Amino acid sequence: MSTQETFETLTAVAALAGFREGSLSPEALVDDCLARSERDNPRVNAFTCMNEEEARRQAAASARRWQAGTPCGPLDGIPVTIKDLVLTKGLPTRLGSTTTSPDGPWEVDAPISRHLRDAGAIVIGKTTSPEFGWKGVTDNPLHGITRNPWNTALTPGGSSGGAGAAAALNLGLLHQGSDAGGSIRIPCSFTGTFGIKPTFGWVPQWPASTMSTLSHLGPMTRTAGDSALMLSVMAKPDARDGYSGNPQGPDWLTPPPADLRGWRVAFSADLGYVDVAADIAQRVEQAVGYLEDLGATVERVDPGFSDPLKTFNTLWFAGATQAIERLDQQQQAALDPGFLDIARRGQDVSLSAYLAARRERSELTAQMAAFHEHYDLLVTPTMPIAPFDAGHNVPSGGPYHDWMDWTPFSYPFNLTQQPAASLPCGLDNQGLPVGLHLVAGKYQDLKVLHAAQLLERYLPPLIPPNLA
Repeated sequence: MSTQETFETLTAVAALAGFREGSLSPEALVDDCLARSERDNPRVNAFTCMNEEEARRQAAASARRWQAGTPCGPLDGIPVTIKDLVLTKGLPTRLGSTTTSPDGPWEVDAPISRHLRDAGAIVIGKTTSPEFGWKGVTDNPLHGITRNPWNTALTPGGSSGGAGAAAALNLGLLHQGSDAGGSIRIPCSFTGTFGIKPTFGWVPQWPASTMSTLSHLGPMTRTAGDSALMLSVMAKPDARDGYSGNPQGPDWLTPPPADLRGWRVAFSADLGYVDVAADIAQRVEQAVGYLEDLGATVERVDPGFSDPLKTFNTLWFAGATQAIERLDQQQQAALDPGFLDIARRGQDVSLSAYLAARRERSELTAQMAAFHEHYDLLVTPTMPIAPFDAGHNVPSGGPYHDWMDWTPFSYPFNLTQQPAASLPCGLDNQGLPVGLHLVAGKYQDLKVLHAAQLLERYLPPLIPPNLA
């Protein structure tokens, strides 16, 4: 485990085994992650800040615990990153915005930060997000443009784009993302990594997201097994979360079954209304064949709903309006113009329209609950298009106006609060990653994780080429 190549592909599960065996030291791992971050981050801009001195101090303490056979928790010594939208004690949380103060004080951990640290994880840095996490690509007025490790001219997606870029390069082994409309799954698809938006409520949030109950917190990693490991720590109750009601989740480390015999899988290539690039559709079709090889019965069927974009936008725009209400005119003028635009559109949402959107959301949720009485999984592409030029909200020359227009597979399942993941399933004709979207019924997260773990037999993790 001493070679650079090994560190660039090392999983958290393997690292913990190395710590137990004495073949790997937390100090060596953290030093390597920090060194490669210093080398690679100037090209991809995945981090808003680093935590070098404290991370090295914690790694030395972790090494002493492992040598004594007394690790402090299930992630002792594992380097992790936290998204810039999440409070992290001792590190600035700027929300990607010049309207926030650099002065802090940064004295409080959000639940997810606290749970990771209590488990022994070592926070090596904070990762980039668009301003207030508002869109499906990652650039902001404060930190600039984040780029895709597969091609630095292209976007890694967003809003957890920094986490996606860091995960693709293994700059840290576990990465926290958030997803209110696809913000875990979009960058995982574009960067060739794995990420899951768990059922709403499993992972506590505080302070509450401006996007309210659309927003889920989850892991972004190189393998499904590492995401399960991360969820076993993240998905624990915290009394500060006013929405979740302190739910107790499943045993996230339950091993997958030997195969998928007896599973019924619905495969929808386009949800009945999405245009998908031909090469992406081909890679997804091939991956669906592996589900059949694993013993699942696959039926080509659409879930039967029409595009809920209007419903989603009503709730999304209203949430954006909340984020700017406390800002004065000078601060609003400093915002990302696209964010300011949707926030102002949200000001025009009437109470009647807002309540109608909530009713439509409830109806869609009930429809998908009925659908999953018959199907263990719904499988679609994660994204209908390839990564496009960094620094742009939509591909140039296309039919899209807003970022939601090119993310039709992701936001419906924020409305329904179901577990949904993106698993890399190969490269398109340009040599860029393609994501397979796995969706299960509410609270059936283990079905997503287990299917992904079994599919990794056929679809190994992708490794980006060396940065040019």
